[in-house]
Amino acid sequence: MGTDPTRPDSNGGVVTLAFLLTSLVIVATPGTGVIYTLSAGLSRGTRASLVAALGCTLGIVPHMVAAITGLAAVLNASAVAFQTLKLLGVAYLLFMAVRMWRDRSEITVHEGPRERSAGRVIWSAILLNILNPKLTIFFFAFLPQFVHPDEPGALAHMALLSGVFMAETFVVFGVYGALAAAVRSQVVSRPRVVLWMRRTFAGAFVALGTKLALTDR
Repeated sequence: MGTDPTRPDSNGGVVTLAFLLTSLVIVATPGTGVIYTLSAGLSRGTRASLVAALGCTLGIVPHMVAAITGLAAVLNASAVAFQTLKLLGVAYLLFMAVRMWRDRSEITVHEGPRERSAGRVIWSAILLNILNPKLTIFFFAFLPQFVHPDEPGALAHMALLSGVFMAETFVVFGVYGALAAAVRSQVVSRPRVVLWMRRTFAGAFVALGTKLALTDR
């Protein structure tokens, strides 16, 4: 079957300007991943922020696969599955908030032996995205707006658009992190600023966790 002519955004494998702009707005909207990347940039510099951006991007993969294979439909239909994953996500966000609030370590401009490994930064970022059921359902609702299920090569087209979405995520988050890292030297020279920065990020994680907890499907 061919592409449905009533769907202007379904273009048989083409990445449209509408998709690029829509996904860019979605990616650039501050959320859990942005907060985490900004925190990494301010606390540990440009390299850590890029690693965090990479982790957040990789965390999209399970949601992308779930949406493409139709697993998101099961998650959307099952209240128990959705609530379980949501509560795990809330718990992890609150864990991140507590860890940020209690952190009293000194921030230095130069890398040191106490620097968190890239693996730990990536894993934390991946968990932030994996434990967010809304992201799976978002993909399930978002991709069909640009890919008709009956068009030839629909799965390949969805995979292509998902890859573009991930690329945009990495670039935008990387820019956020680099900007944060650029003002890092001014921040770390003011202990009270560092303290309030950590409290602000902790509060942001609490707010995001609360928002997730109050979210329905």
